[in-house]
Amino acid sequence: MDDPTASPTIAGLTAAPPPDGGPFQLRAVIRKVEQRTTKTQKPFLVVEFADTSGTLSTNCFDNSPLFSFFQQHREGTIVDLSGQGDSYQGRFAPRLTEATVVPANNLSEEELARLVEQPPEPVEALKTELREHVLALENPSLRAVVESVFSDAGPAFFTCPAAINMHHAYPGGLLEHTVRMARACRALLPLYPEVHHDLALAGILLHDIGKIDEYEGGLAVRHSVAGVLQGHIVLGYQRVRRAGIKERLDASLLQRLEHIILSHQGEPEWGAAARAATAEAVFVSMVDNLDAKMGMVQHLLRNRREGAVLSDRHPGLRTSLLLTEPEPETGG
Repeated sequence: MDDPTASPTIAGLTAAPPPDGGPFQLRAVIRKVEQRTTKTQKPFLVVEFADTSGTLSTNCFDNSPLFSFFQQHREGTIVDLSGQGDSYQGRFAPRLTEATVVPANNLSEEELARLVEQPPEPVEALKTELREHVLALENPSLRAVVESVFSDAGPAFFTCPAAINMHHAYPGGLLEHTVRMARACRALLPLYPEVHHDLALAGILLHDIGKIDEYEGGLAVRHSVAGVLQGHIVLGYQRVRRAGIKERLDASLLQRLEHIILSHQGEPEWGAAARAATAEAVFVSMVDNLDAKMGMVQHLLRNRREGAVLSDRHPGLRTSLLLTEPEPETGG
């Protein structure tokens, strides 16, 4: 592709697709490749592409010259695509004719930012602030456990997303989500003297630590084997328990900290291993839900199409989002 900045985004392409048979070009990241079987037992691939504006899926059948290409080049590969416009049941259904791998290290930061969403705040500033929240823990034993967990996690924590689809679903999203939760925590704690401040803050800093084991991949993320078999709640519980035992944290405090990790998802149907049953666990679960929902809102507002009034339905919000600002008040 001679000028990738001139190629449409996925949102632009789907909003104004070429006519049936008309050519198009697109640069995108392979987000997901799934092999399925037709009614006649022939294999085909469902390939999902993504950029910061949205996603696009197409089917690739076994008689296509691109079938082996997408079997070989999986999630996280950047590709230049050429194809022809087509429609199925009134929706844009592109027919791909060519795909070429684009090495990520050949792209400028601006080009990469068009393909993979980045945290809206500088990552280095978020790292510095995370350290400040850790140092704000007054209980030396809890602070030692938190420091031990982060030391063991290493740089993986700073590049991990907070989710695959729902919220903060981009490299660095877990760091952003954690720091924003810590901000909310420290702002809200004065309202709730019943909540043990250090225990709540430690729980927030560590609540999603298991996601560094649950997810794998680079530009596109998928569940690891451990993520499928155990999930981030169990994986995070294991990391926190190891650190608590290593740092000889009081057994009662460790049990309460572990409970925050196990219950922070809120409801068993959302993945919680237990319902929140301490003041700190209820508090952390609510702050987590608040920042997750607002992360969804911020993502939709950052990526709104020009002139759009409502977003597409967001599965996490279970509704569309109004994208326009309130009308200014008029005097009188």
